[in-house]
Amino acid sequence: MPIRIQSELPAKQILENENIFVMDEFRAMHQDIRPLKVLILNNMPVKQDTELQLLRALSNTPLQVDVTFMNTATHVSLNTSASHLNKFYSTFDEIRGEKYDGMIITGAPVEDISFEEVDYWDEVCEIMDWADRNVTSIFHICWGAQAGFYHYYGINKKQLPQKLFGVFEHHVMNRKIPLVRGFDDIFLAPHSRHTETPADAIHACKELTVLAESEEAGVFLAIAEEGHRIFVTGHPEYDRLTLNNEYYRDLNKGLPIQIPKNYYPNDDPEMKPLLQWRSHSINLYSNWLNYYVYQATPYNVDSIGGGPGTVSGR
Repeated sequence: MPIRIQSELPAKQILENENIFVMDEFRAMHQDIRPLKVLILNNMPVKQDTELQLLRALSNTPLQVDVTFMNTATHVSLNTSASHLNKFYSTFDEIRGEKYDGMIITGAPVEDISFEEVDYWDEVCEIMDWADRNVTSIFHICWGAQAGFYHYYGINKKQLPQKLFGVFEHHVMNRKIPLVRGFDDIFLAPHSRHTETPADAIHACKELTVLAESEEAGVFLAIAEEGHRIFVTGHPEYDRLTLNNEYYRDLNKGLPIQIPKNYYPNDDPEMKPLLQWRSHSINLYSNWLNYYVYQATPYNVDSIGGGPGTVSGR
């Protein structure tokens, strides 16, 4: 898929070196194609890493995607420069008058505190309510999924005895739903979190349908409103070395951290981690873009509106 991003975004050169087709604004302006408009609310601390991971994940269908990055105005990022944010990111006030085919709400390193204690919680709630009326399909990741479960359905997260950290097996359920089309019966995906949304509460919620679950990691994938809301509790977009970098970061800080499960060969951190989840990650994002964004959104993006179930197909 050609991904349309700003020509000076640092991720552009890395993606091109990986033979991923990236289109800048100039070339896109000269094509008579209506690209999918995808908004990414990036709450992760090192935003450049997440930019690269998500752009990779969105790059494997024939669809053309116009990506806009957004950050919260009520939080000052300590790990991403103000110049990068000013140049490549929009705030909610700047985009609230727009309509989008798809939206991704990322995780955030704030899971050890309650939602109401997060300094940008009110803004995130406002954004989620706005997205319900102005976006065809919203894709919630990790803390973003926990935030969605809590905001929409009142299901709160709970603290885990120790960090859920590693690569875990998941079983596919409800196979006829297009989001898991092409998945194997069992697939792997990374998790890295200190909290969870209880599986029994998710199953008990009539509005939610569980599509994949793990005996160790709990619910991984759930869907609501016929794909208007999608929740992913792990990090399928992670790169080969993301868990490795998190492990050594915490180790060097003297924090309690276990070796990520099912990640290093023979559980040896000196060995190169195996990349075991990439194909299903690509499949997940491709299915989302095809079945819940492209197939569900109107050709005229400005006609999106009114909330779940009100957008017409192409």
